[in-house]
Amino acid sequence: MTDALKRLSEEGVAIWLDDLSRKRITSGNLAELIDQQHVVGVTTNPSIFQKAIAGGDGYEQQVQDLAARKVTVEEAIRMITTADVRDAADILRPVFDATGGQDGRVSIEVDPRLAHNTRATVAEAKQLAWLVDRPNTLIKIPATKAGLPAITEVIGLGISVNVTLIFSLERYREVMDAYLTGLEKAKARGLDLSKIHSVASFFVSRVDTEIDKRIDALGTPEAKAVRGKAGVANARLAYQAYEEVFASDRWSALEGEGANKQRPLWASTGVKDKAYKDTLYVDDLVAPNTVNTMPEATLVATEDHGEITGDTISGTYEQARADLDAVEKLGISYDDVVQLLEDEGVEKFEASWNDLLKSTEAELERLAPSEG
Repeated sequence: MTDALKRLSEEGVAIWLDDLSRKRITSGNLAELIDQQHVVGVTTNPSIFQKAIAGGDGYEQQVQDLAARKVTVEEAIRMITTADVRDAADILRPVFDATGGQDGRVSIEVDPRLAHNTRATVAEAKQLAWLVDRPNTLIKIPATKAGLPAITEVIGLGISVNVTLIFSLERYREVMDAYLTGLEKAKARGLDLSKIHSVASFFVSRVDTEIDKRIDALGTPEAKAVRGKAGVANARLAYQAYEEVFASDRWSALEGEGANKQRPLWASTGVKDKAYKDTLYVDDLVAPNTVNTMPEATLVATEDHGEITGDTISGTYEQARADLDAVEKLGISYDDVVQLLEDEGVEKFEASWNDLLKSTEAELERLAPSEG
């Protein structure tokens, strides 16, 4: 094993695990990852919970109790998922305290079916924050058009947010604007800005997957030359945008009031194409004040053979812009790709949520006590 994870942490990259299950909590595995693999946070999403609960390990007693109370399937899911998030938050609490609230965070997502409904998203975020009732929670809100005003409102209420499903540079700038506007609202309400935290989850591998598919369809040598470059280039330009926004006068005024920067979080960092190195989206996205949320396979691969050579983002912006321009020159529309990915992202989480509803309903029926 290398010291790659330690070096990554020393470069200012917070390592978060993109997974959670009750078995991971009760077996001591999560505590071990924190203790030995430099993991300082956890992200969840509907797909992760669907897999964990369908796997069934450790959920039977709670599902039996919920079935006995004849709760709705929606309430059952909320009780099950918030219990896991609460327990994970308690395990991560020492990290939260040691980092002044920056890390030691656990994310839980609003119902993805509400992604295009601002008011319902705000209501759900408030409910989740109340249900989990831990200061080291982040409520995940998707960066849809309807999600942007919800982010502002929720931050303005003093609730910390993980903004998810960001694919485009333009949308990312809108997300940072929504965060700053939320902080300004929180300040006007007299809230303590130092207690509000946020990350912006910028997706990486899915960009390559979609663009590479279009490159392969073209099949020309010019097209193949830019294969596998767009995901990293897009993320690096996102970091450039982050540096610009958080060097602005508007930000300085908020920072003077104790506000925290909204860190870029690299999401979807598991490599989908076997032609690429399995630590590509870790090695090539090292920069201070970022988060990399990794599936366990990526975490293990990075520990084993990650090449952490210092900051691999600063100074790359010209090349990153050239890489994205090269894709456009092939006739592949960046705007079309990122909009498709956002739409698909919401649809995939909705599908996972619907699968979760179905599998939980089946478990409630199976474990329901007989009448009498």
